[in-house]
Amino acid sequence: MNVSASKENILKKIRKALSESTPLPFPSGEGHQSVFIPQEEDLELVFANAFTALQGKFVYCMDEKEMISQLAGLIRQLEWSRIYCRESVLKEFLVRQGIHGVMIGTGQSELRNCDASITTCEFLVARTGSLVLSSASESGRTTSVYAPVHICIAYTDQLVYDVKDGLKAMREKFGANLPSLITFASGPSRTADIEKTLVVGVHGPGEVYVFLVQRDAGDQTQNGKNKII
Repeated sequence: MNVSASKENILKKIRKALSESTPLPFPSGEGHQSVFIPQEEDLELVFANAFTALQGKFVYCMDEKEMISQLAGLIRQLEWSRIYCRESVLKEFLVRQGIHGVMIGTGQSELRNCDASITTCEFLVARTGSLVLSSASESGRTTSVYAPVHICIAYTDQLVYDVKDGLKAMREKFGANLPSLITFASGPSRTADIEKTLVVGVHGPGEVYVFLVQRDAGDQTQNGKNKII
């Protein structure tokens, strides 16, 4: 596969950022950057660095074909057979691409007993490494919370820099009909309520994956793209 110089540069920056992730449990920069400092770095790099610092699993994909290959490899490696998905378009896309074990979720028992859930998202906030999720999605309020592993498929044109940019984008997308629930999910569930000991996966998924697919703004309606969102 031929990779342009600009895209290869993005990949190199992301690989470098991932190799230098801030150690856990308490990243020194988490939540303390000023929102008024202009950001000159690529949003993909900023998101990858912030998300992995929060124990998120980040996978950068040049296109949907690579995303399918990476996702199928992950499912085989972890021997998952029950993939919960409530989004009909996403489910049909994954099945059409040969991803096995994907089932349309209809009840809480299926969600509780699945190996992982797969959703899309509204936007990604680069500075905080957050997924912007809403009740307007077919996945609803519970799909990203109750599964032991949450997998989110997103595109680079969904990246915004800060929380305020995410809220502005939601207002532009939904207008006066904002969803009743908007969630900013930053990595796997974690708490340090008990004796300051960090515990992961108590109030939500123990692992969160983001498969970020390269897409330019002009690609959404060309060459059969925009298959998922």
